[in-house]
Amino acid sequence: MNILLLGYGKMGQLIDQLATEAGHQIVAKINIDNRQDLESIDSNSVDVAIDFSQPEAAVENIKWCIDHQIPVAVGTTGWLDKKNEVDAYCKLHDGTYLYASNFSIGVNLFFKLNEQLAQLMNSQSQYTVKTKEIHHTHKLDAPSGTSITLAEGILKHLERKSDWVNHKADADEALEIISERIDPAPGTHEISYSSEVDTIEIKHTAHSREGFAKGAIAVAQWLKDQSGVKSMNDFLKFD
Repeated sequence: MNILLLGYGKMGQLIDQLATEAGHQIVAKINIDNRQDLESIDSNSVDVAIDFSQPEAAVENIKWCIDHQIPVAVGTTGWLDKKNEVDAYCKLHDGTYLYASNFSIGVNLFFKLNEQLAQLMNSQSQYTVKTKEIHHTHKLDAPSGTSITLAEGILKHLERKSDWVNHKADADEALEIISERIDPAPGTHEISYSSEVDTIEIKHTAHSREGFAKGAIAVAQWLKDQSGVKSMNDFLKFD
């Protein structure tokens, strides 16, 4: 598989290492300093792109891939206010892309567990729900994309909550997300439901970035033969 890397920070470098070890070829490594090199890339030599860039670059990167008919797996977060626009652009130009707030298989199983628990707790109004996430200090966005996905999963099923806030919740209908930045934590996400008599907690802790990188490579391998706007549910055949 011939891979174009968009973004070459810690995740891009790890994907480069693991993909190369697995026998894949890295066609180019694009970051903020050499973005002009995109124009010299032969799109026919690229099977798929993987984007772990910056929020301000993600939309332009995705549209470039769509314009050049290169499927792109996107792990960059912090740009979702433009996702509807990008979805429409992809469909209009017959492109292929998949956005995931987290490519870890374990985290995506955790997403499903979170929704199932929220469904069960919808009728148990004596429980107060809170969420917390811990990441390294280089994490640019807060809350994390993973936390937002978890929050949306709760809001989908828990009728007593209407929106999330990234601070201590003042209103009963607000879902609290507390974001902490502590090195060298690669990522921990906790959901708790507390009543006067007990607390129910679920938690996912990443031990390293390797799970995210391996998941992104697996998704890219699958995505190169797909078309349209895809999700991790499509990849994992959850729906």
